[in-house]
Amino acid sequence: METETRRGTGAETRRVTSAEARRVTGAEAARQPGSPKQVQRVDDAVSGIAAAIGEPARTRMLYCLMDGHARTGTELAIVAEVSPSTASVHLNRLRSENLVKVFSQGRHRYYSLASPNVARALERLSVLAGGAPRPFVPHTPEHLRAARSCYDHMAGAIAVSLHDQLLRSRWIEPLRRPGRSGLAAPRFTAYDLTGEGTRVLAALGLELDRARTQRRRFAYACLDWSERRPHVGGALGAALLSLALSRKWLARELDSRALIVTRLGQRELHARFGLDL
Repeated sequence: METETRRGTGAETRRVTSAEARRVTGAEAARQPGSPKQVQRVDDAVSGIAAAIGEPARTRMLYCLMDGHARTGTELAIVAEVSPSTASVHLNRLRSENLVKVFSQGRHRYYSLASPNVARALERLSVLAGGAPRPFVPHTPEHLRAARSCYDHMAGAIAVSLHDQLLRSRWIEPLRRPGRSGLAAPRFTAYDLTGEGTRVLAALGLELDRARTQRRRFAYACLDWSERRPHVGGALGAALLSLALSRKWLARELDSRALIVTRLGQRELHARFGLDL
């Protein structure tokens, strides 16, 4: 026998059959924490992630990225011992499970772990397995790897260390932009100066107002091709290189992009930015 109940308020009150009421109640129950349907969804998600990690080629890719250095699909194909086309399929699977993200810069696409949570999960699995990932070994000539120019800003190990120190000191911060869920990843991370960063860098002599009025990005994470970690690009990066050259902290190597850190530069970069060179 069908009973009736009333839902709504005022003039919008309408009759709801007992069958409809059961459907509504069931949907509400499924949304409750710990409900069987919610548990099933979590189980399915864990199963999908485990299957993605469990394929040997994909496992090698993930553990290769554990050192924090981004790599191209071609490099990951070599690590996984598969063809580039097969590597692309594997990387798409890893992206679909939110295990890796892709960073586009120029003609290249660089892959890295999607989040620290992924790295922690892989680390715990490696403890169970009793293994350790292989370290990243760059193949860039040493004089270029240490310090060089990248367009009009600084690159190399020194520039990456400077980027990290600016973040650690909270002189720059990532711009918070609304993102969308799914597979797409931002092409770059944009930065802005904090109040303290503005004060310190202005005191050093950086022309920040001029840098902000240029028709280009003010500051962003530019992926370093030798270190595979970001350095500071944009108008701020150019201003920092210009300052270092004018203060003779750095000198250009003749007919090369390589930059030489002077003795004065070693002292000043340590005193002002905490860089140990």
